[in-house]
Amino acid sequence: MSPYKKFWGLDPEITFLNHGSFGACPTAILERQNELRRELERNPMNFLHRTLEPRYDYARQRLADFVGCKFESLTFVPNATTGVNSVLQSLSFKEGDEIIVTNHEYNASRNALNYVAFLNRVRVRQVDIPYPIQKREEVVLPVLKAITPRTRLVLLDHITSATGFIMPIEEIIQECNRRNIETLIDGAHGPGMVPLNLDQLGATYYTGNCHKWMCTPKGSALLYVRPDRISIMHPSVISHGFNTIRTDRSKYSIQFGWTGTICPTPYLCVPDTIDFLEKTVPGGWPAIREYNHQLVLQGRDLLCKALNVPVPCPDEFQGSMVTIPIPADPRKRPPTLPRFEAILQNDLWERHKIEVPIFFWPDLVTRHVRISAQLYNSIEDYQTLADALLEELDREKKN
Repeated sequence: MSPYKKFWGLDPEITFLNHGSFGACPTAILERQNELRRELERNPMNFLHRTLEPRYDYARQRLADFVGCKFESLTFVPNATTGVNSVLQSLSFKEGDEIIVTNHEYNASRNALNYVAFLNRVRVRQVDIPYPIQKREEVVLPVLKAITPRTRLVLLDHITSATGFIMPIEEIIQECNRRNIETLIDGAHGPGMVPLNLDQLGATYYTGNCHKWMCTPKGSALLYVRPDRISIMHPSVISHGFNTIRTDRSKYSIQFGWTGTICPTPYLCVPDTIDFLEKTVPGGWPAIREYNHQLVLQGRDLLCKALNVPVPCPDEFQGSMVTIPIPADPRKRPPTLPRFEAILQNDLWERHKIEVPIFFWPDLVTRHVRISAQLYNSIEDYQTLADALLEELDREKKN
């Protein structure tokens, strides 16, 4: 058992290998959030009207320091999907423009892109990237080859959702900047999993969740906008800030700082979470990332050996998630949700109390299991999964 598991309130009866979907927040941070909620409800007007902005700014500054960007470029959003929508809805497209995306893009972000493209009569060009992959060139070259004089924007996952690998986005961003093409990076899994320096990265826009690998409360994420594009940016929900007459804050800060009444405590807990995990693990955040990385590689090797499948990617493409191909269902049952093989996933839960996602990718036949590694996991968790998977795959053959 991991020595860090005690800091989370996860059910001890389950094997939780799906940190990648929604994250999991330490109990100490949830207690801090409850303190803030109680304070809010004692006097909502004082909390939201008088004291929120300085607290919000402090949390923004701490997060900006954590991800390596200027305070003015960063704002909070509830999730990365909202960040993607905010950027896409803020951009001005003209008929005939093109947006490049890969076949690995997260379904919600792809839907947002398709919707904006439909409204603006923009062409979406999908670049097919293989998986498993072995070389950076298998990602970089097809994307760059797809760029044309009509390309207006390139949308990329930083860490892909269904396939769980780190895209080599740096080279693509650099070349897009050279050609004056904007880049939107869907970094839903980036903060906390990989070291970030957003100012140095150079993407035009970057959005990422804090509630996944940073382990903050649900509903806390960031949107980074390069300084030269801040003036055109609006939240996906337009509220009071659109016609503000204030001059003491940027319009960007005002608009994103208040999009209507919500509970802001997930944002305000970001500094507490950064500090808590920094102090809990010797070596701080670099050690946390390395612990999770090494653990998921061990889990990957164990599962690949048990399933007799090759390792899908070199270690450099893996952060804290790995997606491993598994045999197709001989009964050819259709999916019950887009991309999800809910039948096997539910069997693992109902019969073995294992939480792990099973994805169809790139078609509705080829299946993969995606494992995550967080501080509360241990190598025994992956052995439990391997044993259960072999049992269920054998059951499928017999039935």
